Amino acid sequence: MTYRTMGRTGVQPSSLGFGCMRLPMRDASTVDREKAIPMLMRAYEHGVNYFDTGKWYCGQDSERTLGEAVKGMDRGRIYLSTKYAQGAPTAKDLREKFETSLALMDQQYVDFYHLWGISWESFRTKIDIPGGPLKEFLKLKEEGLARHLSFSFHSDAAEIGKLVDTGYFESMLCQYNFLDRRCEEGIAYAASRGLGVAIMGPVGGGRLGTQSDVIGKILPGGAAMSTPELALRFVLSNPSVTVALSGMSTLKQVEENVVHASRSSWLSPEEQSRVRAAAEENQKFMDLYCTGCGYCMPCPQEVNIPKVFEAMNLRNVWGLEKPARHMYAEIGTTPWVKGKRADACTECGECEEKCPQKIPIISQLAESRRALE
Repeated sequence: MTYRTMGRTGVQPSSLGFGCMRLPMRDASTVDREKAIPMLMRAYEHGVNYFDTGKWYCGQDSERTLGEAVKGMDRGRIYLSTKYAQGAPTAKDLREKFETSLALMDQQYVDFYHLWGISWESFRTKIDIPGGPLKEFLKLKEEGLARHLSFSFHSDAAEIGKLVDTGYFESMLCQYNFLDRRCEEGIAYAASRGLGVAIMGPVGGGRLGTQSDVIGKILPGGAAMSTPELALRFVLSNPSVTVALSGMSTLKQVEENVVHASRSSWLSPEEQSRVRAAAEENQKFMDLYCTGCGYCMPCPQEVNIPKVFEAMNLRNVWGLEKPARHMYAEIGTTPWVKGKRADACTECGECEEKCPQKIPIISQLAESRRALE
């Protein structure tokens, strides 16, 4: 295993971190401990020392499961990360949620505590206000309960710098992979200001977890490299990245990712340039199909047109058939992807009148339905 320094904290996490969001489940609210705990222990035995969880993960059973696994580890050699999942954003709420997390994990402290999924707007209007949770958040570090303060991020990449410049945070967590490089400049800026950078979604939330002939041709001899391996190596080749979190759900994934993350030499600068160039070239093809601008919305029939076309881009441009079908199937069936699929289109034409690219949306929705259903 390779290790990197987490910014000015001096902490040295493993380059591969275990994201405890996708642990194997018995049912919607119960982690399958007979599978999950051996996975966590196997990662630990291979040198993984950074474990990231959160209140809402795995039907709210992730923190407790991780706490049970940690009993078999040397606590002084590992780093635990969890998050404040906002309810009522008050000091009292933050303290209660933090204490709940500690109790579930059966810990005296956590190493990294995140303000979860904040934007500059939510930080300014809900966190850093009189009676808000910021003062209590800072107090957790003063009391030694949270060794390091962090934030996780899903918003406009241009806002990263503003959050970094508050001076409150020692690390950050954001999404980054070669399909989604929007945070790349923010990651570099955070690292330049002494923050550690943890990455979620290095394999695109599973989208890069299956083989693609298109991606296999990016590098000479790349066909011999699996798509998830290329994806993970691309992220870890970024010198501003400290740790890449992989949400592993099988023992096989643990074994494979440990191999990919244990290599001392990542992609060369030339190989990184080839991957970036391929991503930018394919983005041009994707933009011909749909840029995701959202001007076509709202649809009177609630069809999530941008998400439908995003799934088609995965299929047509990147050759990721299975992830594309999975993304399409999630529309309207999961709480995080709202709207309806292409079969709800009534061909009213309202979307085509609003599309700045004049895309024939009606016919492409029909094509998407045929390809993805």
